[in-house]
Amino acid sequence: MAANVACCGAKFSLYLLLIVGLVCFAGLMAGLTLGLMSLGLVDLEVLIKSGRPKDRIYAAKIFPVIKRQHLLLCTLLIGNSLAMEALPIFLDALVPPWAAILISVTLILVFGEILPQAVCTRYGMAVGATLAPLVRVLLLLFFPVAYPISKLLDWMLGKGHAVLLRRAELKTFVDFHGNEAGKGGDLTHDETTIIAGALELTEKAAKDAMTPISKVFSLDLDDTLDSETLNAIMMKGHSRVPIYVGNPTNIIGLILVKNLLTVDPKDAVPLRKMIIRKIPRKVTAT
Repeated sequence: MAANVACCGAKFSLYLLLIVGLVCFAGLMAGLTLGLMSLGLVDLEVLIKSGRPKDRIYAAKIFPVIKRQHLLLCTLLIGNSLAMEALPIFLDALVPPWAAILISVTLILVFGEILPQAVCTRYGMAVGATLAPLVRVLLLLFFPVAYPISKLLDWMLGKGHAVLLRRAELKTFVDFHGNEAGKGGDLTHDETTIIAGALELTEKAAKDAMTPISKVFSLDLDDTLDSETLNAIMMKGHSRVPIYVGNPTNIIGLILVKNLLTVDPKDAVPLRKMIIRKIPRKVTAT
């Protein structure tokens, strides 16, 4: 009698331990599926090369594991399915069938899905890097089953190539990282403007950067460099000023503003006496 009670108690303890282990394992598989599969290969490569020291270590440990994404996905899902299918078997030996179903659904939902996925959503890299050795063991353990399924997925869907941002998407991404966006980015307005301009460079023609001749600040060759003219040049802030003869469209050259530093406004030096630099022109064959 005592032996039977002891045997039943040992069996109950063993089954209870197995149930806890299966719930934890199912939760681990669910959390790793969300945490690891949400990490992009490009993002990890960026972190490996230019991330914070801790992020570099995490990314270096995770990258080899998720490099074959379909194989990893099949391995984690197989492990999760095995745990969830085995759980009701052990519960059924301890409680009535209706209670086994109720308890298994509750345990899987709360401790096998919600909590693990919530944790791995926030700390996916840290959890993935810590459990990378375990994931490697599971990859080897489930390889005979997971590998054929992963190759079938590769054939049907293609291998998981790294997704790169297009120009427009990259420009918006840079805008989000500007400190003016209010999202915690540290790029200044000038930096975002320069980056955005570089991204748009291939889409712009030379005429897009040109100023209409009617709006160009220029000087007549017959002008004199008196106080009014020099003040107008300084107010414009240009480093070069076009020089024309008669008609503003008849540009004959330009003058460097820095050459005017030695000119005294009181002398009213004629512009003709200054060095007029020629503008390169395209010669059209006739």
